[in-house]
Amino acid sequence: MRLSSDSRRSFLKQAAVGTAAVAAGPAIWTRPGFARVAKPSDELRFATIGIRGMGFTNTNSLLQQDNIRCVAICDVDDEVLARRSADTQERQGVAPETYTDYRRLLERDDLDFVVIGSPDHWHCLQAVHAMEAGLDVYLEKPLANTISECDVIMAAARQTGRRVQMGQWQRSGPHWRDAVDFVHSGALGNIRTVKAWAYQGWMKPVPILADESVPAGVDYDMWLGPMPHRPFNRNRFHFNFRWFWDYAGGLMTDWGVHIVDYALYGMNAPYPQSVMATGGKMAYPDDASETPDTLQAVFDFGQFTMLWEHATGIDLGPYGRNHGVAFIGNNGTLVVNRQGWEVIAEEEGGEALVQVPATPIYEGSDVHRHTLNFTNAIRHGEALNAPVDVGHKAAVVCHMGNIAFKTGRKIHWDQESRAFGGDEEANALTSIEYQNGWEMPGYTL
Repeated sequence: MRLSSDSRRSFLKQAAVGTAAVAAGPAIWTRPGFARVAKPSDELRFATIGIRGMGFTNTNSLLQQDNIRCVAICDVDDEVLARRSADTQERQGVAPETYTDYRRLLERDDLDFVVIGSPDHWHCLQAVHAMEAGLDVYLEKPLANTISECDVIMAAARQTGRRVQMGQWQRSGPHWRDAVDFVHSGALGNIRTVKAWAYQGWMKPVPILADESVPAGVDYDMWLGPMPHRPFNRNRFHFNFRWFWDYAGGLMTDWGVHIVDYALYGMNAPYPQSVMATGGKMAYPDDASETPDTLQAVFDFGQFTMLWEHATGIDLGPYGRNHGVAFIGNNGTLVVNRQGWEVIAEEEGGEALVQVPATPIYEGSDVHRHTLNFTNAIRHGEALNAPVDVGHKAAVVCHMGNIAFKTGRKIHWDQESRAFGGDEEANALTSIEYQNGWEMPGYTL
């Protein structure tokens, strides 16, 4: 049973203020019978908001499953819409309807869920409005662009009862789970340090470009959404939005949420007690990007420390890998990345202190496993591998690293108050003021 067209239109009329604003208060909508488990034979119908990059990767993965159809796509760029509409039609035989305003898409009465692949600064509004419209959400990482927005999304998921699967697809990777199981076995001994890193040699300088007129077919005001108005610049649009603070958090939140998530998972870690970070634009000091291309952050969890580091233009990271997590124990070190995992044993008297296990190789795509887990949750009630609380912790921890970098000092987190004590500068960086008539939804944890 789906929310009626009239009900969805009523929701969106209440949510809209003027031509762009969205009501701040939590107008909770749940579709009648939202807790039902769909029959396996039911066709699942979905829409994708933001379909240029990972939004289309996720859409393409979903369309490889049986009995599923993409009925609509939304993007602010007409060229992207036309291209992805054709790509989607090629895969499923029927072209999806196209939208440039996601609110109009959410008026549809034939949707079971939405995929959100828009830039980070849009995640909070679009995810919350989708949940209020009675829909489950497959949301690209990171959860949101600030700690406060992360809290809003998690609170909305709890209050609406909607499923939110984070695009942290490594959570569905069998070799990642095998590695964590070995860490949890205790065979490594006491683990006092965890390293997590992303060295990205493919990333070259972002060239400085002049501002220009908005390209034909681009709804730039909608792309900016709640962020400050700026002249159009191609550096801030499409892929490179990641390297500008208004819209994202650089490599710390782009790759960090994937890698840090498994460090936290392996250690069953709480939120950190303190964080300090240093770095800057050291590889390409004169390019157009804002976020640091070189960063080291130290997170203190009390019983262990986690070290994060990233670097652009370099591939040779720790243990000869360009990304990964290393759990460093008294008996040995386990290193895992997207290619597999291994254990490097400590020795005493020429004897290994830990038995090095055989590591099986799994065929298939972890992204496909992840989207299948999501649809199985909808069809059969299967537990999500990356629910909203997983996305929340990974994103918040990564945002802490960026806040420590911006303040230039050690910052201390109090989980009970969800604040950095009396540190006014650090606390101010946990949220952002929405602009252009948009208001942050009013859900609280």
